[in-house]
Amino acid sequence: MKTENEISGVAETPVVKLDGVHMSFGPVHALTDVHLTVNRGECIGLVGHNGAGKSTLVNVINGRLTPGKGQVIYDDDAHSKAARNALQARDSGIRSVFQELSLCPNLTVLENFRISYKSMPGASWRKRAREAMRACLDRVFPGHGIDPRAMLGALTIAQRQMVEIAIAFSRRDMDANLVILDEPTSSLDATIASQLLDYARHFCARGGAIIFISHMLGEIFEIADRIVVMKDGKIVEDEPAARFTHERLVETMGHMTAEGEPTLRARESLRFGPEVVRMQNGLTAREGEIVGLAGLAGHGQAASLARFFMEKSSVWKAKKNPEVAFVAGDRTRDGIMPMWSIMRNLSLKTLVEFGKIGLIDINAERKLAEDWRERIEIRTDDVRNPILSLSGGNQQKVLFAKALASCAPIVVMDDPMRGVDVGTKKEVYGMIRTEAAKGRTFLWYSTETDEILKCDRVFVFRDGAISAELIGDAITEENMLRASFGMYGNAR
Repeated sequence: MKTENEISGVAETPVVKLDGVHMSFGPVHALTDVHLTVNRGECIGLVGHNGAGKSTLVNVINGRLTPGKGQVIYDDDAHSKAARNALQARDSGIRSVFQELSLCPNLTVLENFRISYKSMPGASWRKRAREAMRACLDRVFPGHGIDPRAMLGALTIAQRQMVEIAIAFSRRDMDANLVILDEPTSSLDATIASQLLDYARHFCARGGAIIFISHMLGEIFEIADRIVVMKDGKIVEDEPAARFTHERLVETMGHMTAEGEPTLRARESLRFGPEVVRMQNGLTAREGEIVGLAGLAGHGQAASLARFFMEKSSVWKAKKNPEVAFVAGDRTRDGIMPMWSIMRNLSLKTLVEFGKIGLIDINAERKLAEDWRERIEIRTDDVRNPILSLSGGNQQKVLFAKALASCAPIVVMDDPMRGVDVGTKKEVYGMIRTEAAKGRTFLWYSTETDEILKCDRVFVFRDGAISAELIGDAITEENMLRASFGMYGNAR
C-alpha cells in the first residue's frame, strides 16, 4: 500500500470517471449521484455490505449497464461517444473478474482463453493459446499446476478462479489498464491469495489500476491506496487508505464493531453429546460440536464433505426428518435454483416438513420465508422476487436460511462465507453458536483462517488425507500451516 504522501505525488491519469451517475431498477435506486475517478497506478479498495451497490457500480464501469443519468468517461473521453459503453470499456483495457465466475465449464482452459481475443492467428492457435495461458498463469500464480488443456469444469473452484484472474491480467489484443476484482480470494487459500496480492501490487506499480472488492478487510488494508465505501447505493467515503482504521471502516459501512465478541469455540468445560459423525478418513464430530476442516485448497476437504452429504441424502424416498443440511460455497453450481423465487429457494429443504399429503402449505412457506428475510436481513422487498434479483452475498444468505430453517441435526458448510459482508458474518456466527448450543452439529470447511480458529476441533487435510487433529489451544494458524505441509509434530 502506498503512503498518503506517495499518492499525492503521483500525476493523476484517469482510466475512467463517473460523473453524477444514477442507476435504478424499477423502484429500487441502486446508484445515486455517484462521482468516482479511477487513476492509473492506484488500487482502490471498494467496500460495503451486501446490496450496497458495489456490483452495480462496477457493471456501469465495465459497460454492462448504461446509467439512467450521469456520464461515464473513459480515458478522458478518448473514444467515440457514439460507441456503446461496453465497447468503450473494452477498448480502454477494462476487464472484470466476477465473484460468480463467467467462464465456460464445457471448454478447456485454453479455449476459454481464446474467447477473450478479438483476433488470434488461425494457424496453430491452440499452441499459441496454450503457451500464452501457461505464461499468464505462471506470472500471477507461480507453481499453479494447472494444465491449459484441462476441461475447465473438471477443475476445482479455486483453480477456476485462478484461471479467470490470470485471463483478466493477460496480454492479448491490448494490455489491461484497469482490472476489477470482485471477491477474488473467496475460494483461494492463504498462499494463493498472497500470490495474487503480490501480483496486483506489481501490476499497479507498472501503471495499471485495480478496483479490489472484498469483505476481508485485512486484504483491503494490505493492498489498497484508496478506500471507497458504499452504502445504500451512494459513496459515503472516498479517502486514502492511510486515513482509515479497521474500526472506522466498519463503522462507516454501517455496522459498529462489537466489543468483546464471543468466540465460536466452546469452553473447555463444555461437554458435547455422543458421536454423530464418523467418516472413513477418521473425521469425527459429536452432537453440538463445531468441527473445522482446514488445509490448502483442493486437498480433499470439499470432496470429503460432499461424499458424507451424499451418503446421508441419497435415499430412494424423501425423509420427514432429513439428517443433513448443506450450505454450498459455489452457489451457482451447487446452491441456488436460478429460475426459482427467493421463497422457493429458501423453503426447498423444509417442504417435506410442513407439507401435507403431498401438497405444499403456501401460507406456511410464505411465513417461513418472511421470517428468515427479517432474521438474516435478506435485502428484498418481496420474497417472491427471482433469486437472481439479489446480490451474490444476499443469495448466500438464502442458502444459510434454507439450511438453518430445516430440522436437520447436522449442517455441512462448504466454504459458505464467500462474498458475505462482515456484519452478516457476525450474525451467522451468532446463529451457528445458538444452534450448536441446542445440540446441532456443524462440519465447516473454510479457506478463511479466522473462521477455522473459531471451531471447537479442527482436522487439517493434506493430499486428500487428514494430517493433523487440533483441539483447544492447539488450534492456531501456525499449527494449521505446519500440518498443511506435513510438518506438524503430531501429523499422521
